[in-house]
Amino acid sequence: MVELNVFRAQWMSELKPNSASNGGNRGLSSRAADMKRKQELAREEKARELFLKAVEEEENGAVYEAIKYYRRAMQIVPDIEFKINYSRSPDPDGGNENDMDGEIEDLLAYFHQQLTLQDNSLKICVPEVDMAQMHISALPPEVLMYIFRWVVSRDLDLRALEQLSLVCRGFYICARDPEIWRSACLRAWGRSCTKLVPFNSWREMFLERPRVRFDGVYISKTTYIRQGEESLDGFYRAWHQVEYYRYLRFFPDGQVMMLTTPEDPLVTVPRLRSRNTRVESIMCGHYRLSQDTDNQTKVFVVVSKRKEEKVAEYQRISRFCRRIPAAPETEHSFHVGLQLSSGGRQSFNKLNWIHHSCHITYRSTGETVVTAFDLDQMYASFYFARVKSYTAFSERPL
Repeated sequence: MVELNVFRAQWMSELKPNSASNGGNRGLSSRAADMKRKQELAREEKARELFLKAVEEEENGAVYEAIKYYRRAMQIVPDIEFKINYSRSPDPDGGNENDMDGEIEDLLAYFHQQLTLQDNSLKICVPEVDMAQMHISALPPEVLMYIFRWVVSRDLDLRALEQLSLVCRGFYICARDPEIWRSACLRAWGRSCTKLVPFNSWREMFLERPRVRFDGVYISKTTYIRQGEESLDGFYRAWHQVEYYRYLRFFPDGQVMMLTTPEDPLVTVPRLRSRNTRVESIMCGHYRLSQDTDNQTKVFVVVSKRKEEKVAEYQRISRFCRRIPAAPETEHSFHVGLQLSSGGRQSFNKLNWIHHSCHITYRSTGETVVTAFDLDQMYASFYFARVKSYTAFSERPL
């Protein structure tokens, strides 16, 4: 029994140093792993800063400097491109983006506050450097708003107004003036937009409510194949590909121009800039918007030939006739129904045919005969094309 106790004591004494050494080894290995992990994180952070610096240099046009930073970053961490988070700012003192977003949630009120804090009175803008000439900030707000109305013009060029708002904070405030957007809505829809509901502002109404666009032209291209006459020997019969275009140009005052021609848009579109164009066979008239209970906005157009074209035609005929021909006994007008829709990234850029008819009115009896046309593949949809020259000049203020 004594020998057994001695053996146990000797055995326990041999186990204690081994357990201590094992615990020490485990502690050393864990500290080494932590140190290695910290080193890897430091290397990734250094590579991330170099990579973001390279991105910044590349955006500024310094390609040579960007290549050097890219090379240094990839030497530290070869796959840093796939580990980087581009949403983070390379500047550690940039601050928290979420806090900034919450601070300027209402950008208009924020700009009002910033301009007021610069001085006790609200100023539209402040010159960056001292100048001897008169700065635009010296103009009264009423005069500046009148200039903004000239920018918008009677053609409702609100795109120019949005671009003008990017100049400075004061111009941004002026471009959000409710009276400008209210006047634009009244010109676009007339008295049917006296109430804001369900929109929160006049600007939101103008941007979201369906309407035809005035800063360009709607174009419809129709192509079909027609069988030609048989050859003299009866050996073959020719086939012809027919291609023509329809153009619709709307104006804010309710006027519209419609033209059907085989000429290419590059030739025809510049001629439609003014409503007093001399293009032959053009038809002019008016249009109106109608919104049904199914929330589908429709455009109804009534066009006819110009009266001066008819008079010129009579005078041309009278040169070869001894007597002046009598005035025509009939008047022709064309009624067109279109459905307004949006396609792609643009709004209100598509018009689909829903009706087309010809109304012939006899002067002697006052009777009107209506001939409706069947809408088939010959009636291709209209697509909007913006034309910068249509809004390049302002003839009258809004």
